[in-house]
Amino acid sequence: MSATAYHIPVMLRECLEGLAIRPDGVYVDLTFGGGGHTKEILKHLGPEGRLYGFDQDEDAAANAPDDDRFTFVQANFRDLTRYLRLYGVSKVDGILADLGISSHQIDKPSRGFSTRFEGSLDMRMNQLGGLSARDVLNTYEEAALHKLFGMYGEVRNAKSLAQAVVSARAAKPFETTEQFKQVLQQLAPRGREFKYFAQVFQALRIEVNDEMGALEDMLEQTVEVLKPEGRLVVMSYHSLEDRMVKNFVTKGKFQGEVEKDFYGNLIRPLEPVSRKAIQAQPEELAKNNRARSAKLRIAKKV
Repeated sequence: MSATAYHIPVMLRECLEGLAIRPDGVYVDLTFGGGGHTKEILKHLGPEGRLYGFDQDEDAAANAPDDDRFTFVQANFRDLTRYLRLYGVSKVDGILADLGISSHQIDKPSRGFSTRFEGSLDMRMNQLGGLSARDVLNTYEEAALHKLFGMYGEVRNAKSLAQAVVSARAAKPFETTEQFKQVLQQLAPRGREFKYFAQVFQALRIEVNDEMGALEDMLEQTVEVLKPEGRLVVMSYHSLEDRMVKNFVTKGKFQGEVEKDFYGNLIRPLEPVSRKAIQAQPEELAKNNRARSAKLRIAKKV
């Protein structure tokens, strides 16, 4: 399976520039996927360089390059420090995370990520266990569904949707994406059905995989493992993720204002390299529609 078929890397050039790769450095690709970013990083590494690729999806392992400088780690990136320690790594020169779901996962109906295909309501990144979207829809109380649709999907009629889900499952438990979409169709704003479906599916996916919790855990660990001047490069695709990354990079915390020392200097472990989020250029947008919502933030360890 080629990386191109699996997933087209977004802002590949900008990500590589952001990492400022040293030939003898140690780097981590926290979202290996199809290996598109990994293969480019390896081109910039010399014989002494090392690269670790994390991915909790077992499908991604098939894309691991046969290269002595590369190690594939089948794990959630929230376990970054634990797995690096297993390989005897305490500090690294750069960390890359592309937070988008891969094209391979979206286009595989059985995974349940896409609104376009009939499939099982799964949505687990790690298919070896854990909560599925089916479990969420069939077992969560109405108040919990209301909260996740509103917070993670940012839909305006989250309360009505939660009520509709509870009512529908009483007659027949949810099993497939198409069955769930029939409920969504009744509540979707006219002419904006596709966007509405995408927002609700996003909310379910975030909940199933605890994506916000995992991102918070990972960001905190990057400070521990990055060397001084080491680079953190994170690309996000929705406002919830980008807000968390931005706050952590600019303030050193996820909420509240940045703290200052006695002399007025900012107290934060990372320093932004780019003042604003970097977005894809028009020529890339013309070739890859997925790049339209991507925001890239680059920081270095103080």
